[in-house]
Amino acid sequence: MDTQYDFDFIVVGSGFGGSVSAFRLAEKGYRVAVIEMGRRWTADTLPETTWSLRSWLWQPWIGLRGFFSMRFFRHVVVLHGNAVGGGSITYGNTLMVPPDKIWSQGTWAGLNDWLRVMPGHYATAKRMLGVTTNRILGPADLRLKEMAALVGAEDTFYKTEVAVFFGDQGDPGGKTYPDPFFGGNGPSRTSCIGCGGCLIGCRFGAKNTLDKNYLFLAEKLGVRVFSETEVIDVTPLEDTADGLRGYQVRNKASANRSADIPARLTCRGIVFAASSLGTQELLFRLKDKGSLPRVSGALGRCVRTNAESLIGVRYPGSKVDLSKGIAIGSGIYIDGRTDIQATRYSAGSDAVALINTVQTLGRPGWTRPFLWLSTLAKLLLTQPRATLRMLWPPGFATETMILLCMQTVDAHVDMRLKRPWYWPFAKVLSTEGKRLPVFIPEANEFARKAASATGGFATTSIMEVLFNIPTTAHCMGGAGMARSAAEGVCDGKNRVFGYANMYVCDGSMLSANLGVNPSLTIAALTEHAMSHIPVATEQQWQAVATEAPA
Repeated sequence: MDTQYDFDFIVVGSGFGGSVSAFRLAEKGYRVAVIEMGRRWTADTLPETTWSLRSWLWQPWIGLRGFFSMRFFRHVVVLHGNAVGGGSITYGNTLMVPPDKIWSQGTWAGLNDWLRVMPGHYATAKRMLGVTTNRILGPADLRLKEMAALVGAEDTFYKTEVAVFFGDQGDPGGKTYPDPFFGGNGPSRTSCIGCGGCLIGCRFGAKNTLDKNYLFLAEKLGVRVFSETEVIDVTPLEDTADGLRGYQVRNKASANRSADIPARLTCRGIVFAASSLGTQELLFRLKDKGSLPRVSGALGRCVRTNAESLIGVRYPGSKVDLSKGIAIGSGIYIDGRTDIQATRYSAGSDAVALINTVQTLGRPGWTRPFLWLSTLAKLLLTQPRATLRMLWPPGFATETMILLCMQTVDAHVDMRLKRPWYWPFAKVLSTEGKRLPVFIPEANEFARKAASATGGFATTSIMEVLFNIPTTAHCMGGAGMARSAAEGVCDGKNRVFGYANMYVCDGSMLSANLGVNPSLTIAALTEHAMSHIPVATEQQWQAVATEAPA
């Protein structure tokens, strides 16, 4: 390849899209760099509980350099990861294939024969990520199965498909094996002990995070990973507006000011894979400052959230440890569109209780906070001891069934970069549009009925009650696939309209509401995109992506 460039490809972000891109490009003989804003984590540096705020939360402006980030918008609170390995470090391991109907919805409909093309890429991603059926049903999973019977949904109970290494059949957990996935080319692994700590990073080597598969293998092929590095500018080289002669990428330290980072790199091609929020914000800023003015005006359009709601049931003083198992071990369908999964944190990880409160009836609106206060006052009068224990953070993880509710309802908001009224000195990423679903009557009714039958308190997010804002870990869309730049940002092969050798390979490319965790689909679609890039010795460096179906 042309040595006048620092790299052939630069990949921005190391999550499911970024790690897949890096590995497949390196396999094809390209010189690849990955630029990642977050830190590299090991078993020794991961936090033991969520109270280790400096090692768990990502808010570098106040000295928190963890891997779990919360972004607050007018319409939604978005949970996401910042780390070498992206969201795989902190996600709940579930890797599920979405229903077939999603390929006929949204702006990617008709761009390909997706139902024929995608199964092979899903199979490849599953193999690489070590997807298997959960083998550890903890107390919360068994209780969810009991709850399902209360609403006639016991036949819908399922074990989740997860990226966890369980070892040989009959292995009680904690046993170390030589690389079980890649014929000795991967790292050794230790079987799952069912501690429930997946969401705060697996310290025992059982979680199939990207730094143990795609990214691990990519680095063995020579891929350079620049951690704690933030991309601040991307411009076409040699005054070519379309980037056909390559790109210049400028960077800065993201948190650790003493980090040795490359301030300027050049490349022939670039892959944006910084998560749905990260890629949208970066492209907005590059378009706004004139660095990449050709990026479609459809940027930020149709951002989806899986219509999620975080509810739960807490059992104050419970003698049963509900934290045991894997993060998300089972689920049920209470109707044709509502999926509820049993979710947990490890014992001692009780900080999440700070955003949890008693569930409140009523409809969303300005009156609901008053109804919440009334409900809380009634409980304090009638069950003071249990209510205070329910509100007290210590013990939350062992006493609580977190219920992740997802629906296939296709609701969305739009993202924009604008100056907020409260801070007109700088532009920030903001949401616009109609309110997202936040109050899911079916799910709330299920939680109340289950709590009443099993002796617990139904709970919900404080953000939902006080501000009518849902919380999601599955932000999708905003730079979606489409037939033209009028409808989306990239085509059916992930090529950005208006630019040469530029791709989007993360959650922002998704063009429909999946109804399941999007990680597997991001990996599979990135496998599809990379399959169309020729090997390095045959690369002619394609012309500008045109507005035509793939």
